[in-house]
Amino acid sequence: MLKPLLLNSKKNKLKFAVTVTLKKDVLDPQGKVVQQTLRNMGMITLKNLRQGKYFEVDVNEDNEETAKNKVDEMCKKLLVNLIIEDFTISKL
Repeated sequence: MLKPLLLNSKKNKLKFAVTVTLKKDVLDPQGKVVQQTLRNMGMITLKNLRQGKYFEVDVNEDNEETAKNKVDEMCKKLLVNLIIEDFTISKL
């Protein structure tokens, strides 16, 4: 019999931020559109803008290194397209 998922687990809840950005050599057409729109709105000092993604991930885990490794695995398996994107993980 499977144990039910406990919402109030006794494990520590660790929170991580994952920032996903396009690799430098990858064109960013959506970022260019946003950049041009901001310039058209009068923000002439804007030099460059690139779009990305941001995730906040809560992990029920006692060990920070183990939790970070799990988040890294999530990124590599689903959250990030490793061919065109880079990512960073930081603890919140």
